[in-house]
Amino acid sequence: MTRRNAALVLALALLPAACSHKPVEEVETTAATPVKTLTLAPKTVEGTVTATGIVSAAPGADWTITAPESARIVELPKAEGDRVKPGDLLVRFEIPSLSTDVATRRAEAQTAHARVENAQANVTRLTTLVEHGVAAQKEIEDARRELAEARAALAQAESASQNAGVLASRAVVRARFTGVIAKRAHNPGDMVEASASDVILRVIDPSRLQVVAAVAIPDLRRVEIGRAVRVLVPGSDEPETGKVLTRPAAVDPAGVTADVRVSFAGATRLAAGTPVRIEIVAEQHANALAVPVEAVLHEDEEAFVMVAGSDHKAHKRKVEVGLTTAREAEITGGLKAGDVVVVQGQQGLPDGAAITLTQ
Repeated sequence: MTRRNAALVLALALLPAACSHKPVEEVETTAATPVKTLTLAPKTVEGTVTATGIVSAAPGADWTITAPESARIVELPKAEGDRVKPGDLLVRFEIPSLSTDVATRRAEAQTAHARVENAQANVTRLTTLVEHGVAAQKEIEDARRELAEARAALAQAESASQNAGVLASRAVVRARFTGVIAKRAHNPGDMVEASASDVILRVIDPSRLQVVAAVAIPDLRRVEIGRAVRVLVPGSDEPETGKVLTRPAAVDPAGVTADVRVSFAGATRLAAGTPVRIEIVAEQHANALAVPVEAVLHEDEEAFVMVAGSDHKAHKRKVEVGLTTAREAEITGGLKAGDVVVVQGQQGLPDGAAITLTQ
C-alpha cells in the first residue's frame, strides 16, 4: 500500500467518529433555572368590580346660590374656604323692584281690607232699615253681594302681599347647614342675573361626601347595597374604605355605564371633585386556593402551572381556574394546599427542568 492510500484509509476510518459528536447548540444543559415559588394555603378570594368615579357631595349637601332676580350684591362676607354654620349671612342683595312690589301689594291689601269694612257696615245698616221697612229687600241683597266680592278681593290681595314678602325675603341668603364655601364668583357691588349660570356662591358640607362611580352596566348584577368598597386615592398607596350606598333601579338602554353611589366609612381627606378609582367587593370565596395571575400559563383552551417538586425540578400541572381578579386566580382543581407553585421564572420553563429557589 502506498503512503497516499494509507492516509486515505485513515481519514475514512476517523470520519464516523467525528460525525457521532453533537453540535455545541444541541448539548443538553444541566444548569438549574432560578425561580420564585409560593406555597399554597387556604385563603379568601375576592372578586371585585372596578370603576372610576368622582368625589361628590351627598344630595342636600351641595348648594349653589344664585340671585332671585337681577340685583346688586350689597354684602358677601364669606371667602372661599371659610366655614359656615346655619343662619350665617352669606349674601345680601339690593333688588329695587322687589321693594316696590312689596309696598304696592301691601297697599292693595289695605285697600281691600277697607273695602270689606265698608261693605260690612253697609250690610249692617241696610239690615236694620229693612227690618223697619225703610229699605227694599233688593238693596240688602246687593249689599251682601258687594261684601262677598270685597272679601274675595281681600283674600287675593293678602295672598299677593305674602308672596311678595316671600320673594323679598330672598334678598337675604343665610346658610342652611354647616359647611364650607367651595366657590365664590363675585364681590360686593357686582350686578348679577337670575341665571343658573351666574353662580354667586357654592356651599358644600365636607362631612357628607360620597363617590359617584360609573359602573359598567354588565357588572351591575354583581353589585349589592352594603358591599365593602376600596377607594383608591391618587398618589397614595393606602386606600380609603366605604360601602355601596345605592345602585340604579333603571339604566339607559343606550348607555354603557350607570351611577353607583358609595359612602365613606369615616371622614375623608379628599376634596369634592377628586377623581378616584374604586373596587367593589362582588364575590367572596372562603378557604380557596389562589395563585398570582401571572403564574397561570395557557396552551389553547387548557391552563396549567409549574409545580416545584422535591426532586428540585419543575413539573407541569394542569389546573382548573375559578374566580379571577386583576391580581390573582382561584384554582379549583389540580392543586392542593401545601403544593409549591412557581410564580416567577416559569415562562418558557420546560417540564422536568432543574430549578433553584431564589429569595
